[in-house]
Amino acid sequence: MLGIPLNIPNAITLFRIVLIPIFIVAFFLPEFSWKHLLLTGLFFLAGISDWFDGYLARRLKQQSAFGAFLDPVADKLMVATAMALLVMAHHRALMALPAVVIIGREIAVSALREWMASLGENTKVKVSFMGKVKTFAQLLAIGFLLYEKDIGSFQVMAVGYVLLYLAAILTLWSMFVYLSAAWPSLTRSGRGGSKEQ
Repeated sequence: MLGIPLNIPNAITLFRIVLIPIFIVAFFLPEFSWKHLLLTGLFFLAGISDWFDGYLARRLKQQSAFGAFLDPVADKLMVATAMALLVMAHHRALMALPAVVIIGREIAVSALREWMASLGENTKVKVSFMGKVKTFAQLLAIGFLLYEKDIGSFQVMAVGYVLLYLAAILTLWSMFVYLSAAWPSLTRSGRGGSKEQ
């Protein structure tokens, strides 16, 4: 189909993208007793599928250029969608500030990776351990914020906000790590680009 290598890992990645409109529709459904559980489940299903498709791609030796491109796109789309919906639902600066940091960082790092790839130096900005920790904190925070309801004495929203700000801090930190690695290439004259700065 359109020349897309439809192996199992890529099919799971495409499934994660299909989950996004389903997630949006579920978010706008009228309130019912298990709505927030459904939202949290859909979001975590997307997160688990992210790990699973990467594992299968390595295990089955089915890595592809298409998968390498689409996998991070699917992740960023789901996170950006969830953050936008949370900001709309809670419309307060406390939610908007980390959302802007997280989404802005994804745009900046994606642009940085594209630039480094054009120089043939994309290995300098490969996903780091800090990036993985950031992603885990981000997913956990969004999951709590989607669930909303306290579990006994456990204050889900309060913990969600703390984790969200932790994720925002880790987001800035990981961006600094990527920028530090790429800085020599970015400041080198006569390499790439079409405009003088």
